[in-house]
Amino acid sequence: MSILIYVDSEKGTLKKTAYEVASYGRALADMHNTDLVAVAINVEDITPLQTCGVNKAIVVNNDQLNQFSAKVYTEIIRKTAEKESSSIVVFSSSSYAKNIAPSLAVVMKAGYVANVISLPASVDNFEVKSNVFSNKAVGLIKIDSVNKVVSLAGNAYGVKETPVSMTVEEIPTEVPEPPIKVVRSEKNTGKVSLDDAAIVVSAGRGLKAPENWAMIEELADVLGAATACSKPVSDMDWRPHSEHVGQTGKPVAPNLYIAIGISGAIQHLAGVNASKIKVVINSDENAPFFKVADYGVVGDAFKVVPELISKLKAFKE
Repeated sequence: MSILIYVDSEKGTLKKTAYEVASYGRALADMHNTDLVAVAINVEDITPLQTCGVNKAIVVNNDQLNQFSAKVYTEIIRKTAEKESSSIVVFSSSSYAKNIAPSLAVVMKAGYVANVISLPASVDNFEVKSNVFSNKAVGLIKIDSVNKVVSLAGNAYGVKETPVSMTVEEIPTEVPEPPIKVVRSEKNTGKVSLDDAAIVVSAGRGLKAPENWAMIEELADVLGAATACSKPVSDMDWRPHSEHVGQTGKPVAPNLYIAIGISGAIQHLAGVNASKIKVVINSDENAPFFKVADYGVVGDAFKVVPELISKLKAFKE
């Protein structure tokens, strides 16, 4: 038996979530006194994962796999789990993983828990904590089935270095015609990916017009952050839909989430509530976002943000 993890990548490069999933998988493998195996698709260099305890890496290479298909990816991971005798498979909470994990659970007849934030209670008691109800509560969930699939909540476990010797197996594979074809895709235009960002700077209708986003991008540059927006902003095409965060957009869980000119509708809060620290800048002192903020600034964003940028630049110098 081994513990199997699926690791996320983009354009051949491992994403931050890959290291967190590897760290969690290593801890699981230690509990079961077994090896940790990683499966990746079209990754150019997977060797950095050995620092997080991956004993064996299986890389599946095929240019056709650059077009994501949950059905095709699921079958690749199922075959890998079967080959490696893995009854426990761990995913991140990336958009790809959210599509693959439930499908894999079905074909493996496995119990499945999403948004996991803890290791199992013990080897014999696979009981884990999970964020539920849009991160408003924590559930204690037990899997009794032989096969188990879990998705690790973003930023829930952290990256832990446990260097080991790793073997790499590269497998070319034939890919069946995917049942769905991508007509158009839209990538986040920010310098930092929302999936990997430790800091997210987000703005809403309070910025009044799309041309005012320059100061948001400047603040993000100073902080090394990703940019994001509320749903109304993306609906008005002020910003790309790939930057829309919230329950109906992309859920995020950075270490720091800065919300500028966002009132804090329940749908938005549900998608950012897992952020470790939330800072709100809004001219309306009664904005709902202040009720859940760790820090709040009541003021005009067009005065507060430039001053904040100036202070941060001075501090960095």
